[in-house]
Amino acid sequence: MESIPILAVEDVAQIDAALNEYIEKSEADLALVLDRGGNIISQQGESNAPHLSIVAALAAGSFAATKELASRIGEPEFSALYHQGKGTHVFMNGVDENTILLTVFSEKTTVGLIRFYSVNCARKLKQILDRLRSEPRRDRFAFTAADIQQAGQVFGR
Repeated sequence: MESIPILAVEDVAQIDAALNEYIEKSEADLALVLDRGGNIISQQGESNAPHLSIVAALAAGSFAATKELASRIGEPEFSALYHQGKGTHVFMNGVDENTILLTVFSEKTTVGLIRFYSVNCARKLKQILDRLRSEPRRDRFAFTAADIQQAGQVFGR
């Protein structure tokens, strides 16, 4: 399993743009990009949940349990997971082997719209993350001698 790449401000802006477009088209309340460990990579939208980090960890655990369930019945993986509540619903789908798209939505939209638009959003997110994973790390955060000298001045060395 590959790790989530180091994200620069521009990278997060691309991820956020994909999430915002998804929320706008699907009328979802909240969209989060999580790693399979439940860490939030990015989030857009509104939520009444006070502790989104706990929600993310529980969602990742639920997704992992569903993956194991799929393997027990001969499926490589279920690509999506839906939890229906009285007024709030959760839809999760895999972006890639390392990443999950978690969507929270209400009665103002339907699971069909969420499912439809989440596929395109997940595809965009996968393209962004694949590109970032393929870029050499040394080129993304190269420091010049002037940077190091300036840091020495700032930190008194």
